Amino acid sequence: MRKTLSLLLLFLCSLTVVAQRMPKREFRGAWVQIINGQFQGLGRDGMQANLTRQLDAMQRAGINVVMFQVRGEADAMYPSPYEPWSRFLTGRQGTPPTPYWDPLGWMIEQCHRRGMELHAWINPFRAKTKTTNELSTTHPYLRDPKRFFAYDGLLLFDPARPENRSYICQVAADIVRRYDVDGLHIDDYFYPYPVAGLNIPDDVSFATYGNGFSDRNDWRRHNVNLFIQELHDTLRAVKPWVKFGVSPFGIYHNQRNGTAVPGSQTGGLQNYDDLYADILLWIEKGWIDYNVPQLYWEIGHKTADYEHLVHWWAKHATGRPLIIGQDIERTMRAKDLQDASQSQLAAKMRIADSEPSVAGNCFWYSAALTRNEGGIGDALATTYQSRPALLPLMPFIDKHAPKKPRKVKVIDMEDAPYLFWSAPKAKKEMDRAVRYVVYRFAKGESIDLNKAQNIVAITDQTLLRLPYHGGATKYTYIVTSLDRLHNESKGKKKTIKL
Repeated sequence: MRKTLSLLLLFLCSLTVVAQRMPKREFRGAWVQIINGQFQGLGRDGMQANLTRQLDAMQRAGINVVMFQVRGEADAMYPSPYEPWSRFLTGRQGTPPTPYWDPLGWMIEQCHRRGMELHAWINPFRAKTKTTNELSTTHPYLRDPKRFFAYDGLLLFDPARPENRSYICQVAADIVRRYDVDGLHIDDYFYPYPVAGLNIPDDVSFATYGNGFSDRNDWRRHNVNLFIQELHDTLRAVKPWVKFGVSPFGIYHNQRNGTAVPGSQTGGLQNYDDLYADILLWIEKGWIDYNVPQLYWEIGHKTADYEHLVHWWAKHATGRPLIIGQDIERTMRAKDLQDASQSQLAAKMRIADSEPSVAGNCFWYSAALTRNEGGIGDALATTYQSRPALLPLMPFIDKHAPKKPRKVKVIDMEDAPYLFWSAPKAKKEMDRAVRYVVYRFAKGESIDLNKAQNIVAITDQTLLRLPYHGGATKYTYIVTSLDRLHNESKGKKKTIKL
């Protein structure tokens, strides 16, 4: 009897954990990178098979946003009129894929089919990585070398030069104009990560474009600020619904006595003084739409404690959705401070959940999730992201909901009954329904569209296959519309026996 009672309590506790992790809206992202060479030399069929495995694993784990790296070093994972094909695709920069295909276009289609958003991830200023030894004749560096500087084996667009900032915005605008991307994403590479004893060679640029600044650090931050503002404005002008997100290094600024700049109780590298990235200003000015600081450290880390940094960012960066960048390998290999038999995943998720301003998580990286590192994929699928979730609202872009679906009906097909509906009418793109949410409620259950556990699908299709068990049980289905910003319409109801 005592054993039975203990098992019952354990079961009830597990249900409570799952119930606590059923938010209706949550950003659930994962990064798919190219510069680690994971796709190089696979060819079209091999790369598509690899990406399909990753996308299927991400879908099972509840991921709803995919950050796909499409520009790692002024190159392209798509046919670009400005930059050469990436060597991380074909093995040699400038060589098109054979058989010919478009990885970005293919990924957009695959993600949308799975109910995921696709955010095109670019590295704005990096023009050559350390391991690249040959540049294509069409690479922008070879067209005009004076626009770049070399640093520790890298080549970088000089952020001080106005033509560089405008050029990168032109590249981003081309992606957004030609592709149905849901977002444009950049990470933590602005000015280069500092190397001891190695100065950034921008004396000539400072003399030429100094703009009256006496402090070079302030001037460098100003250059990056100008770029972020210009990129934001460029994207809004092309497609105002495309989200602009930044994933900065996890430390904004280390606390110093007497400084007016907010700082965390941390040590080591920092955005403000080392990378010249003033993320808090970008949030204050409304130049970015979501913020994903890379909080890759462990709970209790001596230099940069995860718990402290979650609370710091939640306090200082609440003007835009705050997403926690999670490192899968470090999280699953680090031991829980209270129970060494467990990883730190549960504790990290609890800490993030404790802050109301935290709007979700983004996982580094997709390959680690796919191989189920430390059981991460299973944990997300069964506990933390077991039900579908809509994305956080962004009323600063658009807050008007689309109209509800029309003509909801059930049709018996050969294999099963299907729920069908028609798209609502819309006068402009911002009001158009692009996805639908399908809820299911049992007989006698109160209709509450705030209950994430009643969501059975988020789909871009206008039909859904229904489970059938003899036609003896009555259910109420409700279908709502989502626009590009995940504003949700009122529901259209249909009752059916299954």
